[in-house]
Amino acid sequence: MIHSIKKVLFVIPVVLCFMNMQCEDDIDDSIEICDQTTVISESFYNDMVSANFTIIDADISENCLIIKIGASGCDGNSWEFNLVDSGAIAESSPEQRYLEFQLINEEACLAYFERAISFNISSLQIEGSNEIILHIEGLESSLTYTY
Repeated sequence: MIHSIKKVLFVIPVVLCFMNMQCEDDIDDSIEICDQTTVISESFYNDMVSANFTIIDADISENCLIIKIGASGCDGNSWEFNLVDSGAIAESSPEQRYLEFQLINEEACLAYFERAISFNISSLQIEGSNEIILHIEGLESSLTYTY
């Protein structure tokens, strides 16, 4: 009996010590995870058809372009999105790229909803440069992407 009590008294502190240890993650918390990636395709850009929407806001946070849109629908949960770059780069200082946002909306309701979606734009970076101007169709002003 005393032997089993000694075992329990030994095991409890050992378990508590292990539970108190903290692991260090190798994950960099500064890396922002975007919802989707950006497509670079001249043919997709030229042939793209989109449902009606309004861009409410657009902002860049690290390598993510966050676009907030408004559109009619039933609840907006079935909406699909694409951000497509034309592939053309205007050789200026800084360089410029041209993008179009696509909303695929099959919802046939008249209610109005807003959604925000983020796109990883790191594929738009240009070697030898640390800044580009992004022209997004439907957005009144251009955005500067610094990387």
